Amino acid sequence: MSGLEEDPFDWWTSEDGRIFISRGGRQVTVVAGARAQRLSANLESARARGDETAAQHLLARATGNYKRGNERNAGHNRGDDNCPDSWIHGPSRTP
Repeated sequence: MSGLEEDPFDWWTSEDGRIFISRGGRQVTVVAGARAQRLSANLESARARGDETAAQHLLARATGNYKRGNERNAGHNRGDDNCPDSWIHGPSRTP
């Protein structure tokens, strides 16, 4: 069972079209404008298909809480020559 199934995102849309996204009872983010319109259309499409998994993935992407394959480098300062992965990042460059 994935984290999204165990702890899914919730969302609601305000009258002005903003989408409020929460998880675990806490507000995570608010999406507004054209981005909210696209997200709303995609969420409605997923809902119409009965695809809750797709809706959860859309919400995860909208919050930035989505794996992109770069977790290995998380927490490393790219400008730190003493970083154990500095061979990946290259030496820091100060002007």
